[in-house]
Order: sequence, then C-alpha cells, then structure tokens
Amino acid sequence: MALSTHDAFAAGGRRGRRRRARRGALSEINVTPLVDVMLVLLIIFMISAPLLTAGVPLELPKTEASAVQDQSEPLTVSISQDGSIYIQDSAVPFSELSPRLTAMAGEGLSKPIYVRADGRASYEVVARVMAALSTSGFSSINLITDTGGPSSGEGKRAEAPAQ
Repeated sequence: MALSTHDAFAAGGRRGRRRRARRGALSEINVTPLVDVMLVLLIIFMISAPLLTAGVPLELPKTEASAVQDQSEPLTVSISQDGSIYIQDSAVPFSELSPRLTAMAGEGLSKPIYVRADGRASYEVVARVMAALSTSGFSSINLITDTGGPSSGEGKRAEAPAQ
C-alpha cells in the first residue's frame, strides 16, 4: 500500500496542518486610512488657498500676458473702482502713499511693487499712483492683470460711423 502526499494519515500530516492554521505576525501597514485623510486635507487646502490670496476685491482687466513667476512677498497697491487706494489690505489716502510704502520697504527700494487696479478705475488715478511710486525711488513697479483676454486688439475691429 502506497502513501500519497495528500493522505491525511501520512507521517507529519498533522503537524503540517497545524503550522498552516497558525497565523504569524501581520507585518503589513494598512494605508487606506492614511490615503483617506490625505485626500480630505488636499481638498480642504485646494478650496481654502484661493481665498487667502486676494486682499481687496477687484475686477482686474484681462490681457494675454503670462503670469509672473516671482514667489517673494511683494508690496501690493490696489486701486478700487471708486479710486480708493489700498496698501496690502488697508486703505491709504494718496498723500500718505509714498511715505508709507517707503517705510514698509525700508532700504529695499528695488523690492517689487504690484499695482492691482480695477478695470473700471479712472486712468488718471492709476497713472498718478504709478508716477508717485516711480518718483519715490521704486524701480520694480508691476501692473497686475488677469490672463486670457485680448491685449493686441486683433479680432476687434472698430467700425467707422455711418454718414
């Protein structure tokens, strides 16, 4: 009579089953909860990040210019539709604009200043603010616009008035 390897009464068969029935220590990490938490945090930061960047609500004009790649914290001057001037988030009268910006910049007059003007703001106010910044000694004055709009005038043709 021959014994097969699958015979339950074969020598050592009981020990083999007993070893298989035992479980060793589980050495795997369950990463599913970690991934769930990370996805929730990602969604929270994606929603809250744009809310932290804008100071004064403005409707910026659209141009074809690309976005600025400088990541340092600049000084921002905002001009609202009614001509109010803001440094960062605080309102400033025009007469205090240059002294306050000079004090904020310290000795770094080469620090970039971003001018954000509402598209419906008076050109005169925007020009006066930029001239005041220039005469104060600031050398890096940037005008901020939204991207994606026409700037070259192509596609819009002005029609001559009918006579």
